[in-house]
Amino acid sequence: MIRFLARRRGNWTDWVSWIWLIFGLLAMFGPVLWLVLSSFKTQSALQEFPPGLWPTGPKQVQVAGYEKPLPAFVIKLPDGASVERVMVRRIGLEGHFIDPAAPDAPMRRVKLSEATPVREVHFAIENYLEPLGKFSFGKYLSNSVIVTVTATAITLLINAMCAFALSKYEFRGRNGIFVFIVSTLMIPITVILVPAFLVITRLDMGNSLWGVILPPAATPTGVFLLRQYMLTIPDELMDAARMDHASEWRLFWRIVLPLAAPALAVLAIFSVVWRWNDFLWPLIVLNREEVFTLQLGLASFQGELQTQWHYLLAMTVVTLLPVTLVFAFLQKYITTGIASAGMK
Repeated sequence: MIRFLARRRGNWTDWVSWIWLIFGLLAMFGPVLWLVLSSFKTQSALQEFPPGLWPTGPKQVQVAGYEKPLPAFVIKLPDGASVERVMVRRIGLEGHFIDPAAPDAPMRRVKLSEATPVREVHFAIENYLEPLGKFSFGKYLSNSVIVTVTATAITLLINAMCAFALSKYEFRGRNGIFVFIVSTLMIPITVILVPAFLVITRLDMGNSLWGVILPPAATPTGVFLLRQYMLTIPDELMDAARMDHASEWRLFWRIVLPLAAPALAVLAIFSVVWRWNDFLWPLIVLNREEVFTLQLGLASFQGELQTQWHYLLAMTVVTLLPVTLVFAFLQKYITTGIASAGMK
């Protein structure tokens, strides 16, 4: 690895390449790193200016004879030396400081303007633990998992069946149907929100997870991706299976789907990202807290007068983990699936 990183062609293009790669790395992962580190900051630390990268907080020292930890400060002694002391109490603009190693020694009065708080790296783990007890985070998480998994399975099945018919069956109007399906990509989602909501209401699926799962199940992107990939599967395989008296469902289930696994994996990644991060459609369909998804639950941390940023950032990191894991396990299929989908 060291030999690979240190090798170079011996000209200025090596430096330009490394600078460009490092810039791209920081541009892509810098905001994510900032988000993760900020999720461990306290509410007061998030409001500090200028903001810092690492989660820091006032240093607290437990002193014998005192029930609670005391804040640490750096003060100057009469001889000009700077020492670390803890503040016992504050009276007006002055603070009473003692030596934590000698708590029985006389207190020293120092103006607060002359005392510098000592800060240390402090990871506020409670940002992740407290929402589990104060809010219905577990319920929001389970609802999102149900919606994402169920919707992804239905999306894969419906789109694969449609793509199979449009790629392997010859009938009049096949290309026109395909063009019509793809052309729906030009219709903004805001145009169909009201009709879709009226249909869900008439079917009595309002305030239910099925109302969130079913309407966006069939996607033109999925049909296009799978159809283009299935066109690369030789028709001779199907003809041979038909000669062995295989049914059309068996052709689809045993031959086409296994061969289309890379394209299905790509569509699965897209579907998981879409459904997990979807906010607008669940916001319209759901208004009962017990059926809220995780994205709607995160909105509960924002009030009219105050936003609990430390909880919001921590739970945002949690929402990123499932999508990251899915992408990590299926990312090897992305290049293969997309490249093969464009072969015909």
